[in-house]
Formats: sequence, structure tokens, C-alpha cells
Amino acid sequence: MAVQNGKDLLVKIDLTGTGNFETVAGLRATRVSFNAESVDVTSLESAGGWRELLAGAGVKSAAISGSGIFRDEASDERARQIFFDGETPDFQVVIPDFGVVEGPFQVGSIEYAGTHDGEATYELSLASAGQLTFTAA
Repeated sequence: MAVQNGKDLLVKIDLTGTGNFETVAGLRATRVSFNAESVDVTSLESAGGWRELLAGAGVKSAAISGSGIFRDEASDERARQIFFDGETPDFQVVIPDFGVVEGPFQVGSIEYAGTHDGEATYELSLASAGQLTFTAA
């Protein structure tokens, strides 16, 4: 895989619940992580005393975080409303030359900050809230 431009990693939000995805406005930095818990099935009979893990078991999760400048666009408003309403709508994460991850996420936090001589900024964190799908690029 060739080197990719960081600005091409996009987080998109379903604005209406009908698959109308729009890039979250103002993001300057994004991060995506995927996790899978392991289920330890080691016993006294485990070969050589090595730990054994149960394949396909455990809880899978994904987390998205981003930071950027507040732009007061439709996607900013939607993210705020999702947080206050406790919704778990679909998001898309476009990972360049890799694919698209799509599914429900919960807005875990939104933080706003600003200085007297600078722009208003925000940080956003999302946690997967159901099964995600992956479509290869």
C-alpha cells in the first residue's frame, strides 16, 4: 500500500437516517481503532503450558475520534443532536486504498474549546454500537 494523505481518511454521518452520508465538517485529524477481546481457554492440558484462545469469540468494537475546527454546518448540528438524543445512527469511515467501514456508532463525547485569539475547535469520540460492515476499496 502506498503512502496515503491523512485528509483522505473521512468520517461521514448519516444526516437523515436514509443513507444520506455527509463528511463531518471541520475535521483536521481522525483516528480509527478496531479491537477484539480474547477469550482464554487455557487449561492444564494446554500444550507446553501455552495460553490458548478461543477463535471467533469475544466482543469486537471500534472507536473513532477526531478533532477539528467548529464550522456550524449540518454535520456539526447532527452530531450534537445525536449526543443529546442518545441515538446510534450509521456512520461511514472511508479509509483510503483500504475500504469503507459502516454501521451504528454512539457519540461518546463532544468537547469544544477556543482561545481569545484563535478559532473554536472541537473533539469528537464515537463508539461502535452494533455490527459493522466492511467494503474493500
